[in-house]
Amino acid sequence: MADGLPQGWEPVKQIQQDMSEKPVPGLYKATVPGIKDADGRSTRLPVVTNSSNGNFQVYEPTLFGDKLIYSYNASNDKTTINDKEKYKTYFSGDEGKKQYDTLNKTVKTRTLEISEKNAKGAGGGVSPEVAKKQLEDLKKSEGYKSTTTSTSQTPDPNKPAEGDPNNATQEQFQQIANAAKSYKGRKEYPKDLRYPINMNENQDCIQFKIIEYTPSKLGLTESEDIKLRTTFGTRNALSTITLPMPSGGITDRNSASWQSGELNAAQDALAGVAMNLILGGPAAGTDVAKKELEKATAGNKDLIKAIIAAQASEKAIGTNNLLSRAFGVQINQNLELLFDGPQLRDFSFSFKMTPRSKKEAQMVRSIIRTFKQAMSVKRSESVLLLKAPHTFRISYLTSNQDHPYLNRFKECALTGCSVNYTPDGQYMSYDDSSPDGRSMTAYELSLSFSELEPIFDDDYDDGKDDAKGSFTNIGY
Repeated sequence: MADGLPQGWEPVKQIQQDMSEKPVPGLYKATVPGIKDADGRSTRLPVVTNSSNGNFQVYEPTLFGDKLIYSYNASNDKTTINDKEKYKTYFSGDEGKKQYDTLNKTVKTRTLEISEKNAKGAGGGVSPEVAKKQLEDLKKSEGYKSTTTSTSQTPDPNKPAEGDPNNATQEQFQQIANAAKSYKGRKEYPKDLRYPINMNENQDCIQFKIIEYTPSKLGLTESEDIKLRTTFGTRNALSTITLPMPSGGITDRNSASWQSGELNAAQDALAGVAMNLILGGPAAGTDVAKKELEKATAGNKDLIKAIIAAQASEKAIGTNNLLSRAFGVQINQNLELLFDGPQLRDFSFSFKMTPRSKKEAQMVRSIIRTFKQAMSVKRSESVLLLKAPHTFRISYLTSNQDHPYLNRFKECALTGCSVNYTPDGQYMSYDDSSPDGRSMTAYELSLSFSELEPIFDDDYDDGKDDAKGSFTNIGY
């Protein structure tokens, strides 16, 4: 028994800057043996309890530190499952529920024993008066009113926590999904819009297909379509707009984000400690963390202490160049360029349209109207929700097929649409007795698009390319 603690229990300790260990007030840990998994294999589960409030956490040991299975809150006698799969492994079924009740009752009993010891002035890191008040509050809490009271009901890992307003039920999610299906506004568009109206079907052109936006739901459902933005699923085009190749040049720009990063020796040594704590919590094995820190600082322990002291001196005098001024050195920050993430591509197109007949003027009007309305935000029938605008599938075509010498596009959102009604610098319209014939003599349409997801390496794999470099298209 360590310092009068129950058998197998010891204080949780933190590593200090001088490599010493200091107990964390109120936190104690133990390893509970004899817990069987779903296959009947016996294992030992680490537990950390807080003697000041009765809360405790149960972990599973792994190669990367202890992983949290569930947390118990004494104030409301509720258990929060942190890892559903691991929880099912040990605490599902009749035998699992018995293990759960026995484990919780054991931890509560030991927590009370530790709290009573602390109240007698035998440790705990707080004064006896504070420890006595903590013990009184602990005995009054929902989970500790009596050590003979059965523990909290075994939670169902498949159900959200009751009474937690932050957890929406499946039925509530379904209500939102149903409300998002319908919206106010246009449902049908002209199917085939093209300028000029007598365009040769085999000429090079750019085509915009309007499609209804579909959420990717990545990470929210088991049936995820990771190719949704390239294959477009089963969605049919609401409208197809075909225009001549845009003026002002055709370009694309693929990019990835890289940022400079620094990690000095002390940070590197502490990184392992932090990782253990993040993955497993306080019970992640401070002994392991200490060993890793000692290993990382082997042969440099005194030097690192001196550097830490020098940094403290720099802060004290308000400078950051003490080492450089005194010794002509700086701490090696191991500066390196590190991958930061992908980036989305943006595209801009400009078209000048000069209608040469009343019919063509009406076509230009319909094209402008369709772009503007398709990119507009949709209101749900209930008006409580706003639905995403329609999106676009863009293609460069030659002889009515994808152009093999120009880039491809993923699904795009139309983020900007501007129209210059006087591109020649002054107002000019056709002379017609009917207002329907008083079209502008020219329009300049400018469109800005952004792809909905980044370009990935496997997006270029279409099954048609020779590994030796005989590619059939430029790709994205």
